[in-house]
Amino acid sequence: MRGEVLHYDEDQGFGFITGADGNRYTFAREDLRREASMARGAVIEFQPAGGRARDVFSIRAQAAIPPADAPAVTAAPSQTGNAPGAPQHFGRSAESRPASATGLWDYFRRGLTENYFNFSGRARRKEYWGYCLFWTIALIVVVGVGLFIDDAMGDLDELPAATVGLCGAFVLATIPPWIGLNVRRLHDIGLTGWLFLAVLIPTIGWLIILVFALTPTQARENQWGPVPAGVRA
Repeated sequence: MRGEVLHYDEDQGFGFITGADGNRYTFAREDLRREASMARGAVIEFQPAGGRARDVFSIRAQAAIPPADAPAVTAAPSQTGNAPGAPQHFGRSAESRPASATGLWDYFRRGLTENYFNFSGRARRKEYWGYCLFWTIALIVVVGVGLFIDDAMGDLDELPAATVGLCGAFVLATIPPWIGLNVRRLHDIGLTGWLFLAVLIPTIGWLIILVFALTPTQARENQWGPVPAGVRA
């Protein structure tokens, strides 16, 4: 059966394989036919024996040394347009890896997770305003929760401590992704991220940032990266 190496620990002499049938198999150093080690992602052939893989060998290594009398064969490109000899994947690795989602909520979610401290790359207008939209909705929810707590504690007539505290914590927690988003938005229109410091200019600082936020994407690759996904170049 054909499969792919998921993991192999050379020190322990133990690893895992996912087979073309979608099942996972274990293997040990003594199950290797020739190779002393197996790199992750290597395409292999093996003999399944219950939940264990026996007689494991790399088919790529085998194909690299054709018999002397074997005729030369030119590999035809696959229907998917991949180059000949492209690595094959099985099990979970065989699942297609879709491009990053470009919905408004997806941009906001990524802004608070993978892009939390991201000050490189580019951010299109949709990403910027999608983040702003859900940030505003989230702030309204936080205010509502704070008011509910203050009302339950009888603090609405005095200092609404819960509301102030929750809102302050929320705003402080979202400052890094907000700065990063503005820097990437500037990169997207071909400007340096340092121009975000214009926000410090009294009175007109926020107007300058608004103009940057409304400027269309630079529809070509620039020094900060390729055109963001979803933008027609």
